[in-house]
Amino acid sequence: MPVQERPIVPHHPAKPIAAAVLAAVLAASSAAATTFLPPSEVPAARSGLAQRTPMNALARAGERNVVAGQRGHILYSDAAGTWTQADVPLSADLTALSFPTAQQGWAVGHEGVVLHTSDGGVTWQRQLDAQKITRLLVERYGTPANPDDAAAQQLQKSAAGFAALPADKPLLDVWFEDEKKGFAVGAFNLILRTEDGGKNWTPWLDHVDNPKGLHLYAIRPAGGSVFIVGEQGLVLRLDRERQRFVRVALPYEGTLFGVVGTQDMVLVHGLRGHSFRSMDGGANWTRVETGTTAGLSSAVVRADGSVVLASQAGEVLLSTDAGASFARINTTQQAPVFAVAEAGQGGLALAGFRGVRIERLDAVKQDGANARKP
Repeated sequence: MPVQERPIVPHHPAKPIAAAVLAAVLAASSAAATTFLPPSEVPAARSGLAQRTPMNALARAGERNVVAGQRGHILYSDAAGTWTQADVPLSADLTALSFPTAQQGWAVGHEGVVLHTSDGGVTWQRQLDAQKITRLLVERYGTPANPDDAAAQQLQKSAAGFAALPADKPLLDVWFEDEKKGFAVGAFNLILRTEDGGKNWTPWLDHVDNPKGLHLYAIRPAGGSVFIVGEQGLVLRLDRERQRFVRVALPYEGTLFGVVGTQDMVLVHGLRGHSFRSMDGGANWTRVETGTTAGLSSAVVRADGSVVLASQAGEVLLSTDAGASFARINTTQQAPVFAVAEAGQGGLALAGFRGVRIERLDAVKQDGANARKP
């Protein structure tokens, strides 16, 4: 807060120097108080408590786990439970991670930030931010070639609306299929495509069947394709021939937070414990009984084929039949979970409001007393 300057009595004979010094200090303090740097311009602070701060995203990078969260904190662990803080050039909240290889990875977050690492998450460099995204949108959609084209006019309106938003233009998920090709998705139908490892990004708003501009919360490969999920039961599947994400019908209109799957299976999950499964690429869906009314925030398919769902209430659910049914398992603590990933050696990494921790899931799974149907 600005320092309130008190009046200085100029005729006091004993303190002319002190008065001058005080005036200089007050002026400097006032100037400093008016100087503000956005989180996208301030490096993430080093903290011995970073592992316990709220974390939003987890990813497996080879044999390493990487976690990201609030205030630009990114940590990595080569040995279960031992976490080292990475060098990050900004302190904006981070929301998602993707590692197509053990060394190459990307992180996205608020203020439109995209970060890249080429050393397995130890150091990070900025590739994109809200200002650059705004310029890309205006350049691509700002002036329709055909003023009578309703679709082009809508894209122009969307680009202008996005540009008018405050600085916090969040990207909510990122996925790379290899070291070059990837997508980043976010609020208000924001979707970006790169084919050169993030050196250049292209807005893909015109490649998505999302006329309402609904938020896009997650993008992942599943069921032999790539799926995006979002608000109001939005499910989109990539049509590779048309290079377009087409709408897929789902018997649910609530928000979906995530999608996960295998070559044959697609599992989407979201509000109030809702989850749906498809075994035919999204043509038909079956509701999965999860036994919880909490939001299902994250999921992962483990190396042994089992599926784990985690909830915002801290529940961890395990499926050994490709997502057809789930059993709730006990863990060492029940705190809100925002992200889940495999951790190696039978472990499971859980990230959320209380930071990140490793659970020994294989031991829990083998103990029938600790597993129960919801």
